[in-house]
Amino acid sequence: MLTDIEIAQAATPEDITVIADAAGIAPEYVECYGKTKAKIDYNLLRNEDHEPGKLILVTAINPTPAGEGKTTTTVGLGDALSELGKKTVIALREPSLGPVFGIKGGAAGGGYAQVIPMEDINLHFTGDFHAIGAANNLLAALLDAHIHNGNELNIDPRRITWKRVVDMNDRQLRNIVCGLGGKANGVPREDGFDITVASEIMAIFCLATSITDLKERLGRIVVGYTYDDKPVTAHDLHAEGAMAALLKDALKPNLVQSLYGNTHGSCSW
Repeated sequence: MLTDIEIAQAATPEDITVIADAAGIAPEYVECYGKTKAKIDYNLLRNEDHEPGKLILVTAINPTPAGEGKTTTTVGLGDALSELGKKTVIALREPSLGPVFGIKGGAAGGGYAQVIPMEDINLHFTGDFHAIGAANNLLAALLDAHIHNGNELNIDPRRITWKRVVDMNDRQLRNIVCGLGGKANGVPREDGFDITVASEIMAIFCLATSITDLKERLGRIVVGYTYDDKPVTAHDLHAEGAMAALLKDALKPNLVQSLYGNTHGSCSW
């Protein structure tokens, strides 16, 4: 029996421009990342008229270490609808490196219900998670720098709620003490790391409708509280502009393809 990666690597993918054309996406909105991956300019939604489609939501109830099969079911369903002559686009969330290198493994489907290039999707893909992690940790660095350089906002280091992130399962980093090593290395305090996909920035990505909207939402992130119990936001630290700049390309959805009927079923992250 062939493994998932053997099945994926045996496939001959279509050029991503062919997939975009089959999905009705004009070339001016397609930004190619090689021959099998692309990003789509979200201005397409504002500049082009579209008839409302039909949405099918695939979800699950009980998570397991090996996953529940949501992606495999979704890809199989999309391919089946394509076989019936329906114009189908599958929307999936991008895999996190933590589970990819854990018990669960990859998150690009399984068997012949996969999206490709599977190894790229499961690893760095188009760099979206790196951008999200950088924006998250930029805000953390600006917060600590503000406290170190006089703490004009009167932030209580004991009540900081914003954590750093890393896109890996690393329990050693869940709770740490940072800022050690003397005056030049910051103010000592308790801190911790979340996995990148647990960052509030990920939730904001699900809601943002444009780069301007993204910037406004980033500015409303609460990072901690002052000594007199007032919330401190990313806007108070003047961080949202720099964060949005790091995220400008990550906000654009990715386009790849399914194994089956490559010119019919396209898959966007």
